[in-house]
Amino acid sequence: MQYGSHCQLTVTAYDVDRARTAPERSDSLEWHMLYGRRAEQTAIDQTLRDVLDGRPGTLVLRGEPGIGKSALLDYAAERAEYDGAQVLRTTGVESEAELPFAALHALLRPIMAHAEALPPQQVEALRGALGVGVSAGGDRFLVGLATLNLLVELASRRPLVCLVDDAQWLDGESADALLFAARRLYAEPVAVLFAARSGSAFTPPGLDELPVARLDRAAAEGLLAEHSGTLPPAVRAQLAAEAQGNPLALIELPRMLSADQRSGSLAPLAFSMSAAEPVTNRVLAGFSERIAALPEGARLWLLAAALDDRGDLDVLVQAGERLGVALAEAAPAEHAGLVRIGGDGVVFRHPLVRAAVPLTCDISARLAAHRALAEAVDDDRRAWHLSAVALGADEQVATELERLAQRARQRGGQAAVSAAYARAAELSPGPADAARRYTAAALSAAEAGLRDRAAELVGRATGAAGPAGPDDTVAADLARVRARLAFESGKPLEAARILLSHIKMSKTDLERLSFLGLAAYYAWTSAAHPEQAETARRIEALTPRGAEPMEAPEAIVRDFCSILGGGTRVTTSFPASSQRTPADLRPLVGMHLLVQADFDAMEREAEALVGECRTEGRLGRIPEALTTLAIARLAGGRHPAARAATAEGLDLAADMDQPVWRGYLAGIHAWLAAVAGDEESHAALSAEAMRSADDLAWMPSRCWAEYAGAMLDLGAGRYAGVLDRIDRAVAGPCRHAFVWRFAWPDYIESAVKTGEPERASSLVDRYATWAKSTGKSGALAVLHRVRALTGDDERAEAEFARALELHLLHEQPFDLARTRLAYGEWLRRERRRAEARQQLEAAVEAFDRLGAAPWAARAAGELRAAGVAVPGRAAGDPLASLTAQELAVVRLAVTGATNRDIGAQLFLSPRTVAHHLYKAFPKLGVASRAELGALVAGE
Repeated sequence: MQYGSHCQLTVTAYDVDRARTAPERSDSLEWHMLYGRRAEQTAIDQTLRDVLDGRPGTLVLRGEPGIGKSALLDYAAERAEYDGAQVLRTTGVESEAELPFAALHALLRPIMAHAEALPPQQVEALRGALGVGVSAGGDRFLVGLATLNLLVELASRRPLVCLVDDAQWLDGESADALLFAARRLYAEPVAVLFAARSGSAFTPPGLDELPVARLDRAAAEGLLAEHSGTLPPAVRAQLAAEAQGNPLALIELPRMLSADQRSGSLAPLAFSMSAAEPVTNRVLAGFSERIAALPEGARLWLLAAALDDRGDLDVLVQAGERLGVALAEAAPAEHAGLVRIGGDGVVFRHPLVRAAVPLTCDISARLAAHRALAEAVDDDRRAWHLSAVALGADEQVATELERLAQRARQRGGQAAVSAAYARAAELSPGPADAARRYTAAALSAAEAGLRDRAAELVGRATGAAGPAGPDDTVAADLARVRARLAFESGKPLEAARILLSHIKMSKTDLERLSFLGLAAYYAWTSAAHPEQAETARRIEALTPRGAEPMEAPEAIVRDFCSILGGGTRVTTSFPASSQRTPADLRPLVGMHLLVQADFDAMEREAEALVGECRTEGRLGRIPEALTTLAIARLAGGRHPAARAATAEGLDLAADMDQPVWRGYLAGIHAWLAAVAGDEESHAALSAEAMRSADDLAWMPSRCWAEYAGAMLDLGAGRYAGVLDRIDRAVAGPCRHAFVWRFAWPDYIESAVKTGEPERASSLVDRYATWAKSTGKSGALAVLHRVRALTGDDERAEAEFARALELHLLHEQPFDLARTRLAYGEWLRRERRRAEARQQLEAAVEAFDRLGAAPWAARAAGELRAAGVAVPGRAAGDPLASLTAQELAVVRLAVTGATNRDIGAQLFLSPRTVAHHLYKAFPKLGVASRAELGALVAGE
């Protein structure tokens, strides 16, 4: 029986059951028999059973080179096909790692005809990414969504199994798309199995891993006996020791023996390597010897195949003609078992064979092969082959690489864009072009999340510019990259200082405002007050007072700095969504509206920004936009909707490796969990937010984590804890965070409850100044509640009554319920029990509807104290019983969106959307979408 080859199978009990129900076959049941892999085969069998039963599955096989990962994938393929599943395969190729979507193209090419079933935008994004259509420059995550839906569309016919070999060599864009899809398989019969080397950078979180270990002694001896059964026992024993349980070595090392060695004269150093040398190096050396023994024509043809990567037979035939080598001359390589040549192209026996080929050829042969391949292809590979031939500066090739980078950007392949610009820079004759191209490479690397690579390219750009330094445009771009890298590395203060020191490089007022806005934002997140003041001074000089009405960018940046300095009055005479507002400044629009207490406008702005990002494919900005949306909904008292936003944002931030935004969202979600009384979730989320604050010097995460703890104490009636926590927080780096403006009423209430109203006396006036400046009924209503709590009893009732009037002008459910609770408590103390009951019952109902369990319990306790029996309250809002994902789906379903439309917005497959609705309907007590409207309308 051959390792990694077809063989007659000894069928297990499970296999017998499958065979009995499988359709009859004309040929015998055959697939891989693998020595010592029962545990691995069992895990694969379970994954395939899940898929055949309609459930998804993902698995990462991990092990050293030659350990048998590919053979296990072969086993999975044959098993899946026998059981009636469809199988798609792709393999990462090391030299294709810089070609965007290369591996995805190989996987999806056979099924692209089914792409027409996808929404047009997804079809366009996918075709553009794969280079078979015109792209609108969509984000790589839009391609991931299209990949998900295409796989699900295919699986609607028959279960689907996707096999990805050598995942450590996947190009970044293909890896992102495949992992995006794999993590969102929820109720679809799709399995995705990856094989990756141990110690590689391919370590996707959230996927089950199966380590593929070396063979034990019995399995190794069995495999070796099959391949070298005629060798003397002593020789087999030494081979087994050399192979160290590596299956590929057990097969290949015997082939390296001479006739004398096979007869028994195997010296201790027969393989000319130390026993400490990795076994894969010995196998590589063996392959190199076998390649070197081939005729020259076979070696040259094999070299072209190794450098081409795709194994396209037509391309290789053309390249061979230019090299003077016919296809027939490759026969010895095939006879030697190094490659397989057929209708599907040229397939190397193992990646180590491909790696060994160039090692056996001199540089002149390698250059000739690259030239021949460059003439044989007309796609992006041409530029790379030409760049391999260039041994010095070559502006013509550099220009072609720059064009390649621009095409790659249209397909959303930022990692490939960076690689092409970097190579173009290396070939640039002049320092200015080299610096410009290195800078473009750094910008793209930063966009791709390759922070270390981006930092390296920044250094190269600086060095390429020489003593004179880069021109102002390049210097400004470099500053933007350096600031972003510093910010994402947990150094927001350094990021702010970088921008402030390079503002003079900006060419226009709008560019300068963008720099200043970002600097202000970075300084704010680090609580760097001197830098905030410096930014404010420069903005004041750039946008002098008295110039109103001003354009949105000027007003937003100026007012943001005013807020950081403790100001409260902001510009109101500009359109918040002005198209002139640079993308970098859009989050400050939300902050501006938050300061105005215009939570409805803030929510509309955030929803519009999220929608634009989705529509335009700028999905990398969605977690940041969802952060603004969550705060708007939280501030407006719409907690279930806020939870839906934070849940989606947390998921996307994890997928996109955005720890800054994940930490921020974790803090907001912790606040919501605290209000809901979910202490376990609150503890986990607060801990994550605090880790983000500590690791990344990210002040907003700490603020929200601290505020969440205060809300947990407040809901439980631990008022002293509220005071201590907020005092501690505002005495530290969070003291100027705007969130505390919303915490002031909580602090004031706690001070009153503990009998220490003097601790909050100054806050009442400060809160009044801000609330009046907004003119918004919600903020003014809370002001009157605060005055009722802190003022004389003679004025309390009038203040409560005015608060309720203002709340009803613009309802903010949570604040209204809190005002009713406070008013009911006051009425009960005044022995006006009937009136107290009215307010408290309304408060209980509202808190239940919001899922604010501790607050509902407090209100119910006040009812009992008022002499009202509360044996068992009515069930709370049924929406509170939904998961965050179910709620998000239901909210969109109410708008009339189809399952496909909902999936496009939430990055789910239509089948998963249907599954969420199927689970939500019984919880809500409805049977159709038409009944959802009334439930969600009051949410």
